[in-house]
Amino acid sequence: MFIRSHLARLTTSSRQRSLFSTMTKLSDYPMTLTERPPISNLTPPGVCQFTPTWSEVPLLERIPCGTGGTSFILRFGLPDTTKPMGLTTCACLLAAAELENQGNGETMDVIRPYTPISTNNEVGCFDLLVKDYGENGWLSTYMCQDLPIGGTVKFKHIDFNVKIPAPFTHKKIGMIAGGTGITPMIQALHAILGKGEESQQSKTEEVSLLYGSRSADDILGGEMLQKWADDNGDKFKYVDVLSNEPEDSSYKGERGFIDKEKIQKYLPPASDGEDVIIFVCGPPIMYELLCGPRNEPEVTGILGEMGYSSSQVFKF
Repeated sequence: MFIRSHLARLTTSSRQRSLFSTMTKLSDYPMTLTERPPISNLTPPGVCQFTPTWSEVPLLERIPCGTGGTSFILRFGLPDTTKPMGLTTCACLLAAAELENQGNGETMDVIRPYTPISTNNEVGCFDLLVKDYGENGWLSTYMCQDLPIGGTVKFKHIDFNVKIPAPFTHKKIGMIAGGTGITPMIQALHAILGKGEESQQSKTEEVSLLYGSRSADDILGGEMLQKWADDNGDKFKYVDVLSNEPEDSSYKGERGFIDKEKIQKYLPPASDGEDVIIFVCGPPIMYELLCGPRNEPEVTGILGEMGYSSSQVFKF
């Protein structure tokens, strides 16, 4: 297990303080999830401010969200504060911080992938939606609990982190997400539901999202996703599936796990052929049960049994 080895370096010079002040003014994209509209502002691969070389940028804001007290919007600065990040949809970043191994006392870079939930309309900064997993979180816990405002984290972007590019050509998209696997889906939904240039519009006519969480407190971005579903009822359907929600809670939605019955009920069928694609992102056990390991192109598991082909399933 890793713990914080030291506080990240605080910006103390007048130039750095000025930079921080400038960053916070460059974007008025709201920190409140329910106030965030979907926005389609696509860029091709190769123009992201983050490159294969690590760049340190500061944490600008940390805002709690959701109901469990463990989820946060983390707003970070960019190397060039006068420009948007220029990240392709769908793509992720790699983040790293030097943390201490509690077992042997040695420090090392802990590296994890994160998919921003902001768009290229946001100038000078970008937003991550991060869950604090406590002792099992390592980097996420450090960023949510210990990293001070103004402290820095390293980020980089490599070609491998570009997944499936938008705009999308499929008329029907089904999404299956678990835990923090929701963030690539949010990025894709920006491209599908957001207004933007005509040349950037996806051909998607309907999109359905099955989002698996343990309890209502574990849902990431639920209030934003529900608002998008309410505003796009003819195009976007959002369904939570909770496995460990107390029976006496006020929750009225689907319970248990994402299974064949729920996929048949909510997602487009394999029989729709080339018009359909299913996005999957979540923990390893989700891949194993639903579609087969992420690094294997063959579709097995429940989706394989239901007749979905490798061209109809994309594993994030």
